[in-house]
Amino acid sequence: DEVFCCDLKIFPKRYTLSFLHPLSLDYIALPRLATERTIMSESAITMATDDEGLAEIATQLRQNLDVKDRRYHMKSYKQCFVGSEAVDYMVESQMVVNRKDGVELGNSLVEAGTFAHVHRDHEFKDEHLFYRFSSDEDHGQSATTPQGKRMSWKHFLAESFVADTDVQLRQPHLQPGNVESGQDCPTSAIAPLDEHNISLLDKVHPPKWESPSAKPIYDLVVIGAGAGGLVTSAGASGVGAKVALIEKHLLGGDCLNVGCVPSKAILRAAKAAQALRNAQTDVEGLGVSMQGEVKVDFPKVMERMRRLRADIADNDSVERFAHKLGVDVFLGEGKFIGKNMVEVNGQQLKFVKCVIATGGSPALPAIPGLHEAYSNQPLDLPRVLTNENLFNLTTLPERMAVIGAGAIGMEMAQAFQRLGSQVTVFARRGRVLPKEDEDVGDMLQAALAKEGVTFILDVEEYVQTSLTTDQVTVTYKRQASNTESLSFDAVLVAAGRKPNVGSLNLEAADVKYDHVNGVSVNDGLQSSNSSIYAVGDVCTRYQFTHAADFMARMVIKNTLFFGSEKFSNLLIPWCTYTSPEVAHVGAFGQDLTSQEVDFDVYEKRLTHNDRAILEAETEGVVRILCKKGSDKIIGATIVAPHAGDMISEITLAMQSNTGLGKLASVIHPYPTQADAIRACGDLFNKTRLTPMVRKLLRTVVRVHRTGKK
Repeated sequence: DEVFCCDLKIFPKRYTLSFLHPLSLDYIALPRLATERTIMSESAITMATDDEGLAEIATQLRQNLDVKDRRYHMKSYKQCFVGSEAVDYMVESQMVVNRKDGVELGNSLVEAGTFAHVHRDHEFKDEHLFYRFSSDEDHGQSATTPQGKRMSWKHFLAESFVADTDVQLRQPHLQPGNVESGQDCPTSAIAPLDEHNISLLDKVHPPKWESPSAKPIYDLVVIGAGAGGLVTSAGASGVGAKVALIEKHLLGGDCLNVGCVPSKAILRAAKAAQALRNAQTDVEGLGVSMQGEVKVDFPKVMERMRRLRADIADNDSVERFAHKLGVDVFLGEGKFIGKNMVEVNGQQLKFVKCVIATGGSPALPAIPGLHEAYSNQPLDLPRVLTNENLFNLTTLPERMAVIGAGAIGMEMAQAFQRLGSQVTVFARRGRVLPKEDEDVGDMLQAALAKEGVTFILDVEEYVQTSLTTDQVTVTYKRQASNTESLSFDAVLVAAGRKPNVGSLNLEAADVKYDHVNGVSVNDGLQSSNSSIYAVGDVCTRYQFTHAADFMARMVIKNTLFFGSEKFSNLLIPWCTYTSPEVAHVGAFGQDLTSQEVDFDVYEKRLTHNDRAILEAETEGVVRILCKKGSDKIIGATIVAPHAGDMISEITLAMQSNTGLGKLASVIHPYPTQADAIRACGDLFNKTRLTPMVRKLLRTVVRVHRTGKK
């Protein structure tokens, strides 16, 4: 055969080389390149490499395969086909050359969500296994345009769709669902509507999504599609449960859309800017310097964040959960109408068990003028910010205030200072990171102050917040001081969060809750209604994605498999991603002292760690708390450039009941900052060298030296 052209294409999660065949003028693609077969092998399979081509293949298969109700082991399976029969057709119709390529094509279609094994237990195989087209399953469906293409939010930018007024351009522009004291929370929106945000919205809230018809009864109904809700839904569906997932805003929740993912993208850009800034004057004395100005292209920083967020969103997408995982997806507001019934989009969903995973929202403190300023500001140029609209910014605020000195406040204060803003942090408690050890907070405050962040930590009262077209003014009273005012281009409010419980009609389900702590649950995460559980920010003070993840895994066992997993058994570490990072697991010394619990402290400063010295990163510490007189680890704090990675070694030791003394025998590569953990183990072992032990050891050494006892 003669090859006219060759190009590299991406076919659902497989790289393929495509050749234009001179006779058929069709693309011939080779899965996995030429490592499995020669490039011009006759076993090449003909397939399309875009959505339209996939749809054409699916239509051809659907029209020609024997799709019907089938029985196996006394159980009926509706509208399915046999894998080996599908391969028969592929070969006979010359869609593929041989059966092996038919399996390759079949698995590509499975990955694309075209069809799946009826129990989703198998990939596509040339065997007597039953498969069902996603079009024959009712898990919800994307709307299509008049031309038959899957509808996208970009279509609402086209002139031909301007008249379509029943769906607003900025959807999903919805209430977060946390209403307190009859006052609506401010709305949130994804902006700007560039190609990346349109891609994000298409994945996590596709326009005009057609809800499935409610099944007679669900094993599990999950309300909320953040980290906890998604893990619950995916895990339960994966073990064969009938699952309905309800989300009125964006799948992925805060973490994907307005939390962990976008913030870490911004932190990466800020870190690069600071590294270049340090190189200007060779701050670290490396002998390497840079001449010229450090330029931060803030719009490009935010564009990169939006692009990466949209890429990551595939894993949390509506299409994945509906068509690949077999979850019934309802995009709408769910409300309880009974102890075992939820209503959404006019349909009633009856359940055996339910999981509330509605998450939380930023809490706006009761500062006069703040709620009004946040609610009435223009969406395209917000000046009063929370995490829900911070990542919509396209212009860098020249002057920025941060109200709140917790983890979110400190991360964003450092990031925006490094990107070029002049940042001022306000707080009431006189310190930053109030949950951490005081000296740890002091260490971080010093690091940020060195970079130019200003701190006003003794605020006694926030008197007023006023918004004009070009600035926000914060009026406050300091302790033993007169009232003062400062004006900023933007104010970020990072003063805590509140649970999303207000719109669920929990009273109808006999679920106890309050607006501060959220849903009341026992140690098994079960609410006052024995059929309803809760996970994540809506029911716990551990407001972390990884906490919600493992709460969800626990709830799957407890709801579906008569499990007795306990939340109190979960060991949850956390990390503040500043520079340096601050990570913690277990108990704090101040809490143990207040509880009159005796403990020992083993601490190694990074000033004595060779790798930290060589990297000029000596501002840090590894601090490990042990039960008094024992090597049993009960808590740890690490301040280091990669503390979030280092804390896992201690978490594992605590989880497996490995004592600090044994960590001393763990060989770490030299030089590494993690070796400071081993060094803490050495400190413990030294405490075992009592005067009596030392005397005994000296005697043994003398015997070896002299040969006499």
